[in-house]
Amino acid sequence: MNEMSYVVVFPTIFSKNKIPQLISNIKKILKIKNQQFKSVKRDCDVILVDANDPVFASSAINLLFGIEKIIIAKQIKNNFQDIISDITSISGNLLLKGEKFLVRVEGTSKGFLVKDVEIAATSNIIEKKSKLGAHPGTDQNYDKLLFTYLTKNFAYISIFSDKGNGGIPYQSQNEKTICAVYDELSAVSCYETIKQGYDTKIIVCYRQKSELMNLAKIINQIIPRLVQDKIELEFFCLKIKSSGIKNYLVYVNSILELMLKQSNNRVSLSLSPLVFSSKFIDNSLKRVFEKKKIPIIPLAGVDSSLFDEAKEIGLERNFKKLEKIVMTSSNEIPPFLKKEVEMAIKTKKVISIKVGSNNLHDILDSLE
Repeated sequence: MNEMSYVVVFPTIFSKNKIPQLISNIKKILKIKNQQFKSVKRDCDVILVDANDPVFASSAINLLFGIEKIIIAKQIKNNFQDIISDITSISGNLLLKGEKFLVRVEGTSKGFLVKDVEIAATSNIIEKKSKLGAHPGTDQNYDKLLFTYLTKNFAYISIFSDKGNGGIPYQSQNEKTICAVYDELSAVSCYETIKQGYDTKIIVCYRQKSELMNLAKIINQIIPRLVQDKIELEFFCLKIKSSGIKNYLVYVNSILELMLKQSNNRVSLSLSPLVFSSKFIDNSLKRVFEKKKIPIIPLAGVDSSLFDEAKEIGLERNFKKLEKIVMTSSNEIPPFLKKEVEMAIKTKKVISIKVGSNNLHDILDSLE
């Protein structure tokens, strides 16, 4: 039987009407990561990537937003007996001795029910792979999932799967926005801005040079999501005290003023109603509207999943800092520091980086 192995990309439900943009992003990220591929095409509701190295290709693609999950799978004809035979055969390579397995089949069946495939394949594995001592599990209790997806003409039998990052494809909003990264909370907010499909310009703000290493590490985790081979970053130094809640709010306010002086019409605010008072947020929104710009609050609907998003950009070690920011509590609306903002504009440094394995060193070397 002539079998082909593909990386199969499952768009999120929010991306199913944006598949052309997702295909474009997949091609871009593979080129950026120097992954060779023969084709990226659609088969019903999934995207097939014929890559030279499916493992590295799937890893690169999983940097993108708009994806529910990715599998590396064998492609065969959508034929009942062939599907059962191949699920049974592949299970022998995937299952370990004594493991509980679950056969799950989804998609479009042709002349049979997907449940029939699940039952027949489960029976076949028990019979023909008895030496493994593997036995069926349940939806709630299994060691290994044997997943198959059916389209009109083909079946894709998974040999590896990975969860996607959700969201919608980058740039699918067709709108540019600016966001500032200056701490852990703002980094998650910037990540969410990209996840919601905005074409994002990033500026980096810091109070003292000792902050730059941490910020550079954070930025290094975010920029691959921008699906660009070259990224331009702007750095600004704001001379504002780093101790105390009031000084932190002054810092946030001053960064907003700095963003409002940029040319972008949309401004992403690193504010959450769960962290900042409604007075503070209302005041920030008012200032954005006064400048005839449009505010975006990507963290508005994010609660404890904030920490899951932080993990996605490698901030596990920074959780204590993030918790400290999240526990900020004040009803004050301190002013921004006009003089410090004007001085910060004079410290502006633009650096251009080619996205790759040396991003962190490139950023730090460019700032020296």
